[in-house]
Amino acid sequence: MHQCMDMMHESGNSLDLKPIGVIHSPYLKREDAPRQGRLSDRESVIEIFFEYADGLQDIEHHPHLIVLYWLDRSSRMTLKATPPGSGTEHGVFATRSPDRPNPIGFAVADLIRRDGSRLVVRGLDALDSTPLLDLKPYSSGTDCIKE
Repeated sequence: MHQCMDMMHESGNSLDLKPIGVIHSPYLKREDAPRQGRLSDRESVIEIFFEYADGLQDIEHHPHLIVLYWLDRSSRMTLKATPPGSGTEHGVFATRSPDRPNPIGFAVADLIRRDGSRLVVRGLDALDSTPLLDLKPYSSGTDCIKE
C-alpha cells in the first residue's frame, strides 16, 4: 500500500489523503521546474497505482486534465510570499507559491497519450516523484471564467 498523508483537522476529524499515483518529471530540483507548468513544453508521466487504474476508464477522451498533487518538498510554515517579478510581498493565499500551509499543486495539463496506467502529459511543474492526489477532466465550459 502507498503512504497515507494523515492530517488532523482542529475539529478532531482526520483528513486522510491517499496518493493515487506518482508524477515522473524531468525536474529534479525546485530550480529546475518552470515558474508555471503551462510555460513549458516538457513532458511528464503520471503513473496511476494499480489499485486506482480502473478509474482511468475513458480518460483519453479528455485532451486536458486538472492535476492535483502534493508539493511534498515545500515549506508548510510560509504565510507571505513575493511572486517572481512583482517585488511586492503578499499573503500566500494571494499567490501561487508552492510554499503554503497545505501545499497542494494544481495544474491544467495537456494529455498527450495514455499508455495503460501511465499518462504522458505536458504542462506540469511538479518535481520528479511528486505524489498525485487526483485527476479530473478539464471543461472549458465549466472551468473557464469569461470576464
